[in-house]
Amino acid sequence: MTHDPRPETHDPGIDAATKRAAALADVDAVPIRVGKAEVRIGTAGWTDPTLTKRGVFYPAGADSAEDRLRYYASRFSMVEVDSTYYALPVPQMAERWVERTPDGFVFDVKAHALMTGHPTDPHRLPPALREQLGGSADAHRVYPKDMADALLDQVWEYFRDALRPLHEAGKMGSVLMQYPPWFMPSKDNVARILEARERLAPLEIAVELRNARWFSEKVGPRTIDWCTEHEVPLVMVDEPQGTPHSVPRRVTVTSPALAILRLHGRKASTWARRGASVGEKYRYLYDREELQSLVPDVEDAGREARRMHIIFNNCYGNYGTTNALEMFRELKAEG
Repeated sequence: MTHDPRPETHDPGIDAATKRAAALADVDAVPIRVGKAEVRIGTAGWTDPTLTKRGVFYPAGADSAEDRLRYYASRFSMVEVDSTYYALPVPQMAERWVERTPDGFVFDVKAHALMTGHPTDPHRLPPALREQLGGSADAHRVYPKDMADALLDQVWEYFRDALRPLHEAGKMGSVLMQYPPWFMPSKDNVARILEARERLAPLEIAVELRNARWFSEKVGPRTIDWCTEHEVPLVMVDEPQGTPHSVPRRVTVTSPALAILRLHGRKASTWARRGASVGEKYRYLYDREELQSLVPDVEDAGREARRMHIIFNNCYGNYGTTNALEMFRELKAEG
């Protein structure tokens, strides 16, 4: 397959990313050693509609789900699966992911919304689970608090069992527990994190906290100490600062097994705006200076963790894929 240079869009940002990506046409983001860590670089998903448009990232002819994943996996060594947040995965899906990716490829998988306290569309639940919702089955959305404990137990079991093929193939990275902004510091909530780890075992979890109170001057040290004591990987983030929803950028490895850095972009104007779409929030293309400023953070984390995943969540067009390849280039140059 050859790359089709004719994009379906004339978006200036995508055009700029395309020009930058052209210089990286022969670069594949294979695992790289930084310190003692094996570092993998990828993006949050491979099927975003702005990414799959002709000429943006995929070559001509890569039109099916299978073709796209195979091509993506030829350029990167890992990916984060976002679709599992909206709909519970099934074993057949995980089996296809195993078949369509080379040995050594790794999937980080986002936890389903109900597992982290978010609401979900009940129409997207498996029929066997939806039938147990009663009158809530026809609601626009349902929260975990609206569901019986036995039904929630089944949600966790569905999720864990569906990913078994990935785990058995050695392609399962971690389950991203991305908690909502209303998940605040409390004894009950730290207990929920440990409960999540127990429910998902033998799968590994990583935790992203999106309420800044977890990192306040008073609570922050306790958050870090607790995660370190329990060896819970606390996701490091790069995101817009100066808003009520901003979580500070920090380099803190809380588990020797795995460190994760997720890059959300730095578009502060829409980060905290109510009703902002995913595209509006994450439509940010890092420049080279910004990427280079992150290299020391990766090097510091690489001294403490055995594995590290760097995930570009600036999911708009080819912003994430271009930045991921550029980040690989910067780390390789340092090595």
